[in-house]
Amino acid sequence: MRTDDMTASGALVFYSDFDDFDTWRQALRARLPGLRILHSSEVEDPAGIHYALAWKPPAGFFGRMPNLRLIINLGAGVDSLVGRDDLPAGVPVTRITDPDMARMMAGYVLFAVLRHARDIPWFEQAQRRGEWAYRHPRAPGDTRVAVLGLGELGACAAHELQRQGLTVLGWSRSPRAIDGVQCHAGMETLDAVIGQADILVVMLPLTEQTRGLLDRQRLLRLPRGAALVNVARGALVDQAAMTELLHSGHLGAATLDVFEREPLPADDPLWRMENVLITPHLASVAIPASAAAQIADNILRVSRHEAPRNQVDPARGY
Repeated sequence: MRTDDMTASGALVFYSDFDDFDTWRQALRARLPGLRILHSSEVEDPAGIHYALAWKPPAGFFGRMPNLRLIINLGAGVDSLVGRDDLPAGVPVTRITDPDMARMMAGYVLFAVLRHARDIPWFEQAQRRGEWAYRHPRAPGDTRVAVLGLGELGACAAHELQRQGLTVLGWSRSPRAIDGVQCHAGMETLDAVIGQADILVVMLPLTEQTRGLLDRQRLLRLPRGAALVNVARGALVDQAAMTELLHSGHLGAATLDVFEREPLPADDPLWRMENVLITPHLASVAIPASAAAQIADNILRVSRHEAPRNQVDPARGY
């Protein structure tokens, strides 16, 4: 059903180097047919822009729009907005919390965790050697998975993991409760959680407090041979220390969707490591057809002088 757009006025500007503008425009027009939707390259009158749907726009992008009323971050993580000097005071910033994004992320995490829990990398290497190598499967409950970050995406992933019978520990800065998950909170419990993890899943937002959180000392707290899955942000982990520990065998394997530098440079040693699986930051992405509903709802709310949902604090990072 089409959203009633009677109160949606002005125009929306779109910016992203990664997302298809035409797909997003069609999805939003289906909800708000009366709203003008422009690519950033089409804007002739910045004063007519009331809404911005953007992912990592260039410096000064927002500052030239004097009548901006809403900024929609085209994704779940808002760390790219932290430190910008062109965010207009008083203009709300929202993020996309599409259920399809949570399901997509949970599916990726489930794939990565089960791949390690069932020793699939070991069998892949045996296949390349042409070797019929048997390794008896472990009972699901014998594998301890720690999920760092229990926000919307992390909680969904932790729930899916516990449904598989895995022993799941969750950690967050503030207390959370998830059925079947052993939840821990506060910095004082972090090292103990890491020390129990056969597989460590990183799903924290990137903030000044979490940047570099998984340094060499914390990575060494993992049991020898543990696997690391990072679907959050590369800057949460000391990449040089992680690479060294993967080479030494203290870290048995890693599935990495994010990196300190993206794209990952072609000469980075991670590319050539047999115990590392690399994907190009695609564990979860916003799906226009489903995300358009909440974007349209927030545009209408702001048009009616109501507070938008899923508002974030860019200075805090979430």
